[in-house]
Amino acid sequence: MPQIDSTTTQILLWAVTGYLMGSIPFGMIIAQAMGLGNLRKIGSGNIGATNVLRTGNKAAAALTLLLDGAKGAAAVLLARSYAGEDAAQIAALAAFAGHCFPVWLGFKGGKGVATFLGLWLALDWRVGIACCLTWLVAAAIWRISSVGALAAAALSTTWVVVLGDGSAFVLGIVLTLLVYWRHSANVKRIRAGTEPKIGKS
Repeated sequence: MPQIDSTTTQILLWAVTGYLMGSIPFGMIIAQAMGLGNLRKIGSGNIGATNVLRTGNKAAAALTLLLDGAKGAAAVLLARSYAGEDAAQIAALAAFAGHCFPVWLGFKGGKGVATFLGLWLALDWRVGIACCLTWLVAAAIWRISSVGALAAAALSTTWVVVLGDGSAFVLGIVLTLLVYWRHSANVKRIRAGTEPKIGKS
């Protein structure tokens, strides 16, 4: 845990700010703007980049991935700049929660993988790069996006200890548990051998 230097008001402010930033449903916005339809009625119904890819539009999927990651990173960087490391970690967790449970969509959001990677890149770029590489390697081997996400989450706390200063260890555990919870249905399909491959319906 980082040293708590921010006031309660600052912590609450950045928790709310992080949540609101994280809750922006870029996947749905991009899909609508590019005439790709309602993501809720496509593929898994998820609002993230993997489901946007199922529309067949790779540019839209890449843009969703970039923006979903950027909102997590922006929440962290702004909180760190105006408050401190404690506020940055609170904003990170809140941004992840905002993506997964956005108020605008009845608290039914995405699974938070891009946001997870983006916030780690901002919290500690070494840990962030390690998580991204973990996702890439696992996804390339198994050709399943959720396997990459689960592998990146599982190893994130290891990277925090090995590559970082360890202050985000508790945050890493919480985020890992949330990622696995959000992917519980994917885990069942992986075990059953029915989880869709990348780029497939």
